[in-house]
Amino acid sequence: MTHTTVDATRATVQNFLALRLAGDTEQLTALFADEVDWLLAENPAVPWIRPRSTAAECAAQFTELTEHTVPEDARASIDTILVDGTDAVLTGHLSGTVRATGKSFEGPFALRLTVEDGRITRHHLYENSLSIAEACTP
Repeated sequence: MTHTTVDATRATVQNFLALRLAGDTEQLTALFADEVDWLLAENPAVPWIRPRSTAAECAAQFTELTEHTVPEDARASIDTILVDGTDAVLTGHLSGTVRATGKSFEGPFALRLTVEDGRITRHHLYENSLSIAEACTP
């Protein structure tokens, strides 16, 4: 493993975070690989949580999230970014409000990303799915 690999992974993760913050789905689509190993615990009560595998589907998740939540209430903080070769793990805390119910959700999260040839090939998100499901339930 070289510092070049670690630096490239870190740069892609930083780009991902900047594009995510900007809501730039076109550039996010380009950043995801054509096929992505996407993992997010299925949650039938939550409209934006569903299986995904293509770059366009992965980028669309961010648009769907903003359609179903109140953008002004969305918060995410990152405590740590660990990079090991092509893998990165981010930990932090997120919160928001579901538009349809007015209920809020919050909790810690961990996100594992894998970057190959400058594109994200793995996106595994672990979050407080119970809090999110409860916020989506009228």
